[in-house]
Amino acid sequence: MPRKSKLVPAPPSKSSAPPIRSEFLPARLVHAADESQVSAIPNHVRHPKPGTRFAKIAPAPAHAPAAIDDTINTAEGKRLCTDASRHKNWKRWGPYLAERQWSTVREDYSATGECWEYFPHDHARSRAYRWGEDGLLGWTDRECRLCFGVALWNEKDPILKERLFGLTNREGNHGEDVKELYYYLDSTPTHSFARALYKYPQAEFPYERLIAENRARGIHQGEFEITDSGVFNENRYFDVFATFAKADANDTLIRLRIANRGPEAAKLHVLPTLWFRNTWVWGCRYEGCTLKPSLSLTGEGIVQADHQELEQFLFAADTPPGQPAPEWIFTENETNSQRLYGIEQYTPYVKDAFHERVVHNREAAVNPLKTGTKAAAWYVLTIPAGEEVIIRLRLTSKSEAPPQMFGSAFDETIADRESEMNEYYHILRRSSGAMDDQHLQVVRQGLAGLLWSKQFYHYSVRDWLEGDPSQPKPPAARLEGRNHNWTHLFNRDIISMPDKWEYPWYASWDLAFHMIPFATIDPQFTKEQLLLLLREWYLHPNGQIPAYEFSFDDVNPPVHAWACWRVYKMTAGRGQRDVNFLAQAFHKLLINFTWWVNRKDPEGNNVFGGGFLGMDNIGAFDRNQILPGGGHLEQADGTAWMAFYCGTMLSMALELAGYDNSYEGVASKFFEHYVTIADAMNTLGGTGLWDPDAGFYHDQISIQGTTIRLPIRSMVGLIPLLAVEVLDEETTARLPQFNKRLNWFLDHRPDLRQHISCMEKGGARTGKMLLAIPSRDRLERVLKFVFDETEFLSPYGLRSLSKAHEANPARIRLDGQEFTVGYIPGESTTSLFGGNSNWRGPVWFPVNYLLIEALQRYDYFYGDGFKIECPAGSGKYITLGEAADELGRRLVQLFLPDATGRRPCHGDDQRYATDKNFKDLVLFYEYFHGDTGRGCGASHQTGWTGLAVKLIQDLAHRGKL
Repeated sequence: MPRKSKLVPAPPSKSSAPPIRSEFLPARLVHAADESQVSAIPNHVRHPKPGTRFAKIAPAPAHAPAAIDDTINTAEGKRLCTDASRHKNWKRWGPYLAERQWSTVREDYSATGECWEYFPHDHARSRAYRWGEDGLLGWTDRECRLCFGVALWNEKDPILKERLFGLTNREGNHGEDVKELYYYLDSTPTHSFARALYKYPQAEFPYERLIAENRARGIHQGEFEITDSGVFNENRYFDVFATFAKADANDTLIRLRIANRGPEAAKLHVLPTLWFRNTWVWGCRYEGCTLKPSLSLTGEGIVQADHQELEQFLFAADTPPGQPAPEWIFTENETNSQRLYGIEQYTPYVKDAFHERVVHNREAAVNPLKTGTKAAAWYVLTIPAGEEVIIRLRLTSKSEAPPQMFGSAFDETIADRESEMNEYYHILRRSSGAMDDQHLQVVRQGLAGLLWSKQFYHYSVRDWLEGDPSQPKPPAARLEGRNHNWTHLFNRDIISMPDKWEYPWYASWDLAFHMIPFATIDPQFTKEQLLLLLREWYLHPNGQIPAYEFSFDDVNPPVHAWACWRVYKMTAGRGQRDVNFLAQAFHKLLINFTWWVNRKDPEGNNVFGGGFLGMDNIGAFDRNQILPGGGHLEQADGTAWMAFYCGTMLSMALELAGYDNSYEGVASKFFEHYVTIADAMNTLGGTGLWDPDAGFYHDQISIQGTTIRLPIRSMVGLIPLLAVEVLDEETTARLPQFNKRLNWFLDHRPDLRQHISCMEKGGARTGKMLLAIPSRDRLERVLKFVFDETEFLSPYGLRSLSKAHEANPARIRLDGQEFTVGYIPGESTTSLFGGNSNWRGPVWFPVNYLLIEALQRYDYFYGDGFKIECPAGSGKYITLGEAADELGRRLVQLFLPDATGRRPCHGDDQRYATDKNFKDLVLFYEYFHGDTGRGCGASHQTGWTGLAVKLIQDLAHRGKL
């Protein structure tokens, strides 16, 4: 099974190929050192046909230029070029280790699908994983064969700290939640330099108390966090900084800097650990399943790693000045079946041996022969108050190993890589425009979070359902359970995760948003990620894009096309864009679009359902289930998302038609389909999903010929504003077939023409054409709610539900039942879709970002002739472009310190405002309290919350910060 998507060159032009011209090269490769570095560039981009037309599709919003153009001559820029050309695999090693492999769907072999109960945290130290690995401050190769992580013990904890701890879905009063303090501080795109921080208490880690306190709290109470337990009081903790720097592609220098922040000297056991992922006991049949590898101690005190798919690697550990030398200990990465199941294991050396040796002093737990598949250098440090100790380690291929592992060159190399990283981000900052240090700090940590959240993800659904030949057969019920109709799915890739602890699995609509900030630093990775989810072993044969491992069948908003289109335009200037990437994506998206039309339009009337569409509890009931009283839901957001999809596919088709006129017909198809969806939204059955009395779009239920509107003012009613495209007459005039059909349509379908606005001069069409669901009048009415601070507009962006529902909850009666939707600005107080997610009031980045882009497109069309009062009642009228900037600034404000040093995202925790060891740290939460801006949900979701990075760059570029 292939693992990596590759750009397939277009058929060569019949004309003779001209010499390579830099203006047609992808931006990152323009300054490649030699022609071998551009071998992966598609032929049609390197050798464009004579007279090629680059279609002018207006209205990309005003974004910062591809900053990668300016960073190309930096050391990191050159590494990116070398990696992209496959000349040297600089991304082979990185922070690709999961932060939670336990309690995932992949590791669940139960009959009932209760993954949280089947593989709990208590099993993680003793049980070999089947599909991946996790670790603290982890590092691994891109196929997760050889792994590195840090283990810690403060001589008080009941277990060795080898991985992050958190609550399961049933243990937390608001669902699953990590209960640790850790931060991603830095990374370059190739991970040539990366740094993260973990804060480890000197008191006993409060495992049981965290569980008990949160279980005792109700859904209306706040969560009990580790900082509430008192273990960080008086600064009695260690800061553990892990720095990784590559001397070469297969030579990683590792520096652990451990600082005692407390008032007294303290002891700490530190175990830098190297191990092989267990790929040998399962008897599996596909690539990646290997013979048993080995780690062994050489006479030089260096661990040698032998694996059939890797060259020989060496792992060395230095002795810090004034501290005792480490002791090497070894075991096997094998399940402790005696502890877990009362079954005698075939080897006495098992996965949790280091826990037994360090915490319980069992010498017999580790292998005296100093060999195995898991090894650690065991340091016992005494660190004075306020001081620090540095541990130096090196993981290198034997062929690249230097004569001296820890000479002066070690520290010089780390310093060089850090300097190169700073140079890279300095130029990135300069290319974005005016950006102060506080904004840059948010950008740096946001990008670090994105880069550290890349994870090796492995899941073969067929093998998971059927079980492995060397293991007990799974329960028969599994064959009809979760994901049973996705047997084609084979995932074995580095993928951008939403959050490597809370969501250590990809989510398709999340990933689309991740790629927008990612494109500013690594266009190659970005395109590969977007194409990956469209590949044959991901995309379902029926055309559905997999949602996430809990249910690949779930329906997420169709934003993948938008991400492909946006990345295509962001990553190079006109005339230099990667048309091959766009064409590859477009062809697969056609299949996905057809799936939507066939599966999610039950009446064939262009009014779409789709289920919960990623916005969890936003409705009065579970939109994925059979509705009370039967009938079907006609979704304002589902229908608008399809119009959004249509408009994006239209823009893509018009762009491709500039290179190949066979795309003109499909462009016409998407133009007309868009207009028919807009018509259904506005007129079906009279006024469609538009409520003329409320001045808003609403979902409605159709039951036995009766239509019931759901009077909820939520983000659902704002999605119709997103489906807006602006076409330039210059573009359509260059495409004769499309232009002919367009004019026929405008002349012969006056019933549908009302959904198209044209700039006119002297009664004649000229310039620009607007495709939008709301008319100007309806747009004005909806925007009055949007920019009203008593409705959607919060100090930190747009709420997902109008604040008006705080005093006046929406009430719906169906089938003798009453359903209520009220404003809940923070964590959910309903059990719908768990409890760790809430779309009934908080601020979420993805839809906010799309609305900002939509306002920019409306502004491109209407210009100064359309102004709104912002905020409502202020008497201040601004253009839609200025309104977009205002929303952007409010969202960015979440992460910036105020005059007291408080960042809204950190709530009322004063450490982040006043403590020098906390105040420069930024967390990127899943969503934010609708009134205060406090972060809620997953605390490291730089996935789509990483859009803050792009907002800062764009605002800086326009001088609007």
